[in-house]
Amino acid sequence: MPSAETLLLIYIAVASAVAFAAMGIDKRAAKNGSYRISERTLMTLGAVGGAFGGLLGMLVFRHKTKHTKFKLGMPLLLLLNAACVALAFWLIRK
Repeated sequence: MPSAETLLLIYIAVASAVAFAAMGIDKRAAKNGSYRISERTLMTLGAVGGAFGGLLGMLVFRHKTKHTKFKLGMPLLLLLNAACVALAFWLIRK
């Protein structure tokens, strides 16, 4: 059975992959004028561990980069995600 640290890193990787994909899907939808993913959903994906993927998706797809909420929010969520992971690792090893 994988360790708790490994499971946590897998969770963060999956959450980041989902957030990255959501940014790409929403960018494509914006270009095509079709159904969009809400900003709330994109930010929530970042808040639940996918901030790295969300930020990477913003840069790769050039999506939501002019929105202050995302320009400041996603990096702040990344810092919060990193702090939570660091705290979790510290508590696991304690």
